[in-house]
Amino acid sequence: MTAHRVCIVGSGAREHALALALGRSADVLVTPGNPGIRGKTAEGFTLTSEDRPAPLVEADLYVIGPEAPLVDGMADDLRASGCLVFGPGRDGARLEGSKMAMKQLCSEAGIPTARWAAFDELWPAVRFLRALPGPYVVKTDGLAAGKGVLVTPDVEEAISDVTAKLSGSSFGAAGERVVIEEAMSGPELSLFAVCDGRRSVPLAPAQDYKRVGDGDTGPNTGGMGACSPLPGVGEALVDDVMDRIVSPALSFLHRSGVDYRGLLYAGLMLTADGPRLVEFNVRFGDPETEVVLARMSGDLTRLLACAAEGDLRPAAGEATFRDEAAVCVVAAAPGYPSAPVLGGPVSGVERAGTLEGVTVFHAGTRLRDDGTLVTAGGRVLCVTALGRDLASARERAYEAVGLVEFEGKVVRHDIAEAAAKGELG
Repeated sequence: MTAHRVCIVGSGAREHALALALGRSADVLVTPGNPGIRGKTAEGFTLTSEDRPAPLVEADLYVIGPEAPLVDGMADDLRASGCLVFGPGRDGARLEGSKMAMKQLCSEAGIPTARWAAFDELWPAVRFLRALPGPYVVKTDGLAAGKGVLVTPDVEEAISDVTAKLSGSSFGAAGERVVIEEAMSGPELSLFAVCDGRRSVPLAPAQDYKRVGDGDTGPNTGGMGACSPLPGVGEALVDDVMDRIVSPALSFLHRSGVDYRGLLYAGLMLTADGPRLVEFNVRFGDPETEVVLARMSGDLTRLLACAAEGDLRPAAGEATFRDEAAVCVVAAAPGYPSAPVLGGPVSGVERAGTLEGVTVFHAGTRLRDDGTLVTAGGRVLCVTALGRDLASARERAYEAVGLVEFEGKVVRHDIAEAAAKGELG
């Protein structure tokens, strides 16, 4: 299957990265898109963005970026109209729409994960917390844009967080049921798998950095940076994750009548007992996408189109990657993640993008009527650099992010620091 025109749904850095990767072999329109998506690619294909509903866009392939429209059933609606879609239907998207549903799948499919329980009443949740050894993990059951997770060694802080979530005061309806887990220890790993309903193909592994502050301090965010490849993470470990986690999940979904055609993201902890699942997401992760696709050398359009058609086999060889390393550093708005201050002018983006190997992905920006680029989201820009190794890619990424200016810019300074030294932190 060859798609000559692709429609991507979304507006962030993930969709920007998808547009550039798909734009190597197809014309791409992103809806609603962002100010960074425009013009022609190096291969001569066009990149455009337009605020028009996806069903009104004519395309050979539709790729749905964010989780919310997937959970709401956009893929089902498009398929019902005869469209070829990369993205699971509403039934498959429950894996991310409900953390309880994801954990139940793990239990039934025998997928290794942390001890857990779900609650919609306070006192049973408190009793469960007090019975755990700690540290404690408290998650909203519903979607919270990557910010509904508390990890703490303090049981009283965990109880306060559960109280706020169940009351609806912190995350509204998304938190009116919580999933409480026993914390796992070890390095984190992100692995994307392209699925056609029965088969799956892994992409290059990556690692993201969730906490807002250096040294993994402060609250969880949607991600403050990422890197790929990772020291010590080779084909054997990827095969193990596919065998023990991804394939059992896809097989269980198929047996349950779920035709899962889309991206299955496995967020993992590499524990002393082997890889264990932290979470499944049902779309490309952000900011891992910005480093994984920067390294991809195969034809992403053909890969996703074949998956959407239900047969990956003709395109399985497209999941190939350069030897170069990639590092992404996020520039976030002041006050992120709890209360980002938006609307400030942004400068230096074009200059940063002229550095060798650097691409600046727009995560949360908009153009004012006078043409000024301003901040419009908690994560403003995702600055990604390629290099011969992680150390050189990291140096380029930080040089580039230093050229970007807006008031109160928030940047972590230790993205890929351990990985560049050969340590999987």
